[in-house]
Amino acid sequence: MNLFNVKPIGIIRSEHKIAGNTPIQPVYAEECTGSVEIFSEYAEGLQDIEGFSHIILLCWLHMAKSGPLLVKPFLQDVTHGVFATRAPGRPNPVGISIVRLVSRDGSVLNIQGVDILDETPVLDIKPYSSIFDCYSDARNGWQEAVDGEEAAKKGKRGYQKSIAGKENF
Repeated sequence: MNLFNVKPIGIIRSEHKIAGNTPIQPVYAEECTGSVEIFSEYAEGLQDIEGFSHIILLCWLHMAKSGPLLVKPFLQDVTHGVFATRAPGRPNPVGISIVRLVSRDGSVLNIQGVDILDETPVLDIKPYSSIFDCYSDARNGWQEAVDGEEAAKKGKRGYQKSIAGKENF
């Protein structure tokens, strides 16, 4: 098997400094804002991105520890294969987040719905397209048995934004 190199194209800036206090998915991080700083050699690749309301961020979860292939996800106290979850501890710690693109300021993308730790390397950005990325017949596997209100509570992991913009836990 051939090994390959991956280079980051930028870095995430967010208010999230501690993994255990960071919302689990963008849907539970709607009030969390941040930015993606694209390195200058890749800035030209941002042309026309501001026409999209959402972007897909592929990140290297640099703080994640390698984990087992069987895990109990935060939403359920039942063991599942890591590839049937979005657990960060995986053979290759690649994270995916669909976030709202608020604005572009040169090589900086201002985003909302950030569930990513500060200083996380960005591997790639793709535009979210409801034409390509939204399937009306999609199944949600074991997640269909999860209570939505309980998932929202667990998904925030105690995150609250204070008036001053600092995190409270």
